[in-house]
Amino acid sequence: MNAELEAEIQQKYTTETILDMRRWTDKLISFRLTRPAGFRFAAGQFARLGLPLANGGQVWRAYSMCSAVYDEHLEFYSIVVEAGQFSPLLAKLAPGGQVMLDKKALGFFQEDRLPAGRDLWLLATGTGIAPYLSILRQPDAWQRFERIILSHCVRDAAELSFQREIAELREHPLWREHGHKLHYLPVVTRDAPADMLDARYPQLLADGRLARRAGVEMSLEHSRFMLCGNPQMVEDTHRQLMKMGYRMTRQNAPGHIVLENGW
Repeated sequence: MNAELEAEIQQKYTTETILDMRRWTDKLISFRLTRPAGFRFAAGQFARLGLPLANGGQVWRAYSMCSAVYDEHLEFYSIVVEAGQFSPLLAKLAPGGQVMLDKKALGFFQEDRLPAGRDLWLLATGTGIAPYLSILRQPDAWQRFERIILSHCVRDAAELSFQREIAELREHPLWREHGHKLHYLPVVTRDAPADMLDARYPQLLADGRLARRAGVEMSLEHSRFMLCGNPQMVEDTHRQLMKMGYRMTRQNAPGHIVLENGW
């Protein structure tokens, strides 16, 4: 690589330092990076992170921000894929390690793309909960909706990360008066604890269990949905919602659903 090309590539990213690394399970980690002064993002967006390879190359992956738009750090949530190129390298790092950060945040997975409604349903699988943590760390959604249902679907109960942080959201001083609006619905699909929802979202939507557990009746008039997680969940859940009459939000045609694939 010639010096001119290398300089051009470097202008597109900064090198940031890991401030904290939390290991939720042997396959799930969250970490905080220093935040460059000029980095801006909207809640729900993602950033491209890079690591150097032993052969002199680089590997890049997209991660949604968990942190608030006003935080001085950037926080991310990752699954460690054993055969992956990026996440095993990331999992070996500790505070003080360095990660490359693309200077421009990307994506259109934002709550304000939905028209106003009564109920906001935030449906996530796995690490797809990340953008919702960022969205719920700003006042907008709390003010626009009467009820916010955050549901996190995982395979094993040990993967229900960020429960303390979710509980603390209700007490944040910027929207404490709206804190009662948040309903947290964990879903575990394998060996679920007693009295916990234990099926995939399409089934829970089709048989009405998700709505009953939330105590919230779904309707075309009042319900708005955000979907984030593995592509199969997003596709299947989107298809089920369409069977129920809900439609995607488009630029010139407001609907009921916005979606993002977690990987």
